[in-house]
Amino acid sequence: MQEMTDLTKETEKVVLVGLITNQNDEIYIDEYLDELAFLAETAGGISVKRFVQRIDRPDPRTFVGSGKLLEISEFVKENNIDVVVFDDELSPSQIRNIENELECKILDRNNLILDIFASRARTAHARTQVELAQYEYLLPRLTRMWTHLEKQRGGIGMRGPGEKEIETDRRIIRDKIALLKKQLKTIDKQMATQRGNRSSMVRVALIGYTNVGKSTLMNVISKSDVFAEDKLFATLDTTVRKIVIGNLPFLLSDTVGFIRKLPHLLIESFKSTLDEVRESDILLHVVDISHPGFEEQIEVVNQTLAEIKANDKPIIMVFNKIDAYSKPADLVDNNETQEEQNIEALKKLWIAKNNPPAIFISATQKSNLDELRDILYYNVKAIHSKRYPYDNFLY
Repeated sequence: MQEMTDLTKETEKVVLVGLITNQNDEIYIDEYLDELAFLAETAGGISVKRFVQRIDRPDPRTFVGSGKLLEISEFVKENNIDVVVFDDELSPSQIRNIENELECKILDRNNLILDIFASRARTAHARTQVELAQYEYLLPRLTRMWTHLEKQRGGIGMRGPGEKEIETDRRIIRDKIALLKKQLKTIDKQMATQRGNRSSMVRVALIGYTNVGKSTLMNVISKSDVFAEDKLFATLDTTVRKIVIGNLPFLLSDTVGFIRKLPHLLIESFKSTLDEVRESDILLHVVDISHPGFEEQIEVVNQTLAEIKANDKPIIMVFNKIDAYSKPADLVDNNETQEEQNIEALKKLWIAKNNPPAIFISATQKSNLDELRDILYYNVKAIHSKRYPYDNFLY
């Protein structure tokens, strides 16, 4: 497989399409399309228009209704749009039908996320994981993909497998998938051995929705230089650092971020990466408190933890980016400082809902990090003292 890089220098113009259905609540549609626009930007495009349709269920042939599809088609042709992205998974037949009408690249949410993973994979491990997910996505869509390749298009959604005619043969794709799975099994065993070698130390994993500041927090706590960027999925590879608070050592790992509708292909291919979460002793669930939909993001993370069977572990909630949070105007007390307004309002809101205690911080401003270290020390010590009752000299 060739190296995954951007194939065009110009920014591609992207149109976004979403539905309001019995399953998709209208109050969230703008937020969902905001996230889809951020995904498109991360992939190298720019969102220029959004189309939303209210419909009971997606049209089995073209996802949206014929009238809406005609409206989208007219806009695409009048404005030389490069890519149309749908905020749901499309079937191979839907993609073909929509493509015939719009005559441009058609991507669904899964394809867009896979494309971002392809561009962000740095290590051989991550590239193998992404490549497997891409080939499994590609297999039922070979006819559609070959149509793209005949037209020699590059750019968003076209990174990765499928750029040679021989790779459109189903047998060869299946052979490639089998080979990649075999390679990943070998890598998984190596990763499991590495985790086994570290098993004597208490392990803490940073988890959370993508782009909530996990890597920034990792850098602050460990004083390391983990790549952090204000884009989705900046981190794909798990980074592990040894941390010492007081005289108590433990391991802290930064993991791939979760996202709404994370493709199951990625969950499966990133099994060994997610094993870092499954085998940790404590989870630090980092939340972007400044995001208007942070509560739904918490639920997405909790659902993903349940899916990978890691929802029974001790969790410390870490509400990040308090410096970017604004308290509602009608609750502002002029006698309080801005920081006091933010933190106290957040604490009261969280406690009022009968949630467990949480810490409120700003990783970039390094606010309340001493309190976070104290909570980490207390929780790590509790596990360490049970595991090694004769190591009291550490405390």
